Amino acid sequence: MERTQPIDFVIPWVSDTDTAWQKEREKYQKAYLKTEGTSDVRFRDWDNLQYWFRSVESNAPWVNRIHLITCGHVPTWLNREHPKLNIVTHRDYIPEDFLPTFNSHTIELNLHRIPNLTENFVYFNDDIFLLRPTHETDFFKNNLPCDTFSLNCIFFGYDSVGHIHGADIAFINQFIHKSEVSRKNWRKWFHPRNGIKSLIRTSLLMPWPWFPGFYYQHLANSYQKKVFNILWEIAPEVLYNTCLCKFREDLNVNQWIFKFWQLATGNFYPKNPARGHCFHVKESNLEILCRAIEKKSYQMICINDVKKTENFQCKKELINKKLEKLFPRKSLYEL
Repeated sequence: MERTQPIDFVIPWVSDTDTAWQKEREKYQKAYLKTEGTSDVRFRDWDNLQYWFRSVESNAPWVNRIHLITCGHVPTWLNREHPKLNIVTHRDYIPEDFLPTFNSHTIELNLHRIPNLTENFVYFNDDIFLLRPTHETDFFKNNLPCDTFSLNCIFFGYDSVGHIHGADIAFINQFIHKSEVSRKNWRKWFHPRNGIKSLIRTSLLMPWPWFPGFYYQHLANSYQKKVFNILWEIAPEVLYNTCLCKFREDLNVNQWIFKFWQLATGNFYPKNPARGHCFHVKESNLEILCRAIEKKSYQMICINDVKKTENFQCKKELINKKLEKLFPRKSLYEL
């Protein structure tokens, strides 16, 4: 078993039922057109955070510490005295210039400022669950973030994240010359652990002299604080301009800017992408999603809420029943 440095988990959470938060959001939202960034989908709670903690306690007991980010409220059932739990408010780590914020990108771009955060950490969203046991080396190996390298084309579809992906890639191409880093990192880029589909994508797109885009799975990401510090140092205005936006906007950059930097510079250890899967909650795959939870088909899954999620309440109850069956016992993170 390879030893690695301590690894923290970071997860943001918001309660859309908090009336004080609702009023503040409405006050700032008046200045914005109704966009994807102001949609209720960005904020509504699936009432299943307790299952995230149960999944971590069961499948990642080795975690050093969990940093739960909120704007100030916490779940009533949360055991705030758990020795591994650190409750972090926006004011604890986000610069005053950017507050208050309702922009998930602002929350993500400043993660390295969380007090006492370990150098190596894993960033989760609250819709990502561990279904099988994990080890530190699933996230970091030889003190490098584990990730899958795969070049990809950007999809600029309606209601997609293509614009944000494009902004991230524009940043990467500005500072990293693909021809220079490819000679140094080709062994990692074409490692069999990346998977056959990744190798095909990368091979087909290698002739382009720039990075056309990267494939991403919408799962938990392994990061190092030093990468955040590097990007804030070389181009603070890019990150600063995003953080000034109270809500998500198409031309923002997001956390993938750090992920893509790690991949482009070879600051990663290749991993198999088949261990995780992202499910977009819609009628066509609901049965497949529920079966994946029951059978623990993947080590990690994302239950991604989208605008097209119809009958939200019914789907929420069904999915939470599956999670309850998989994780029926309260964790020590619960009262």
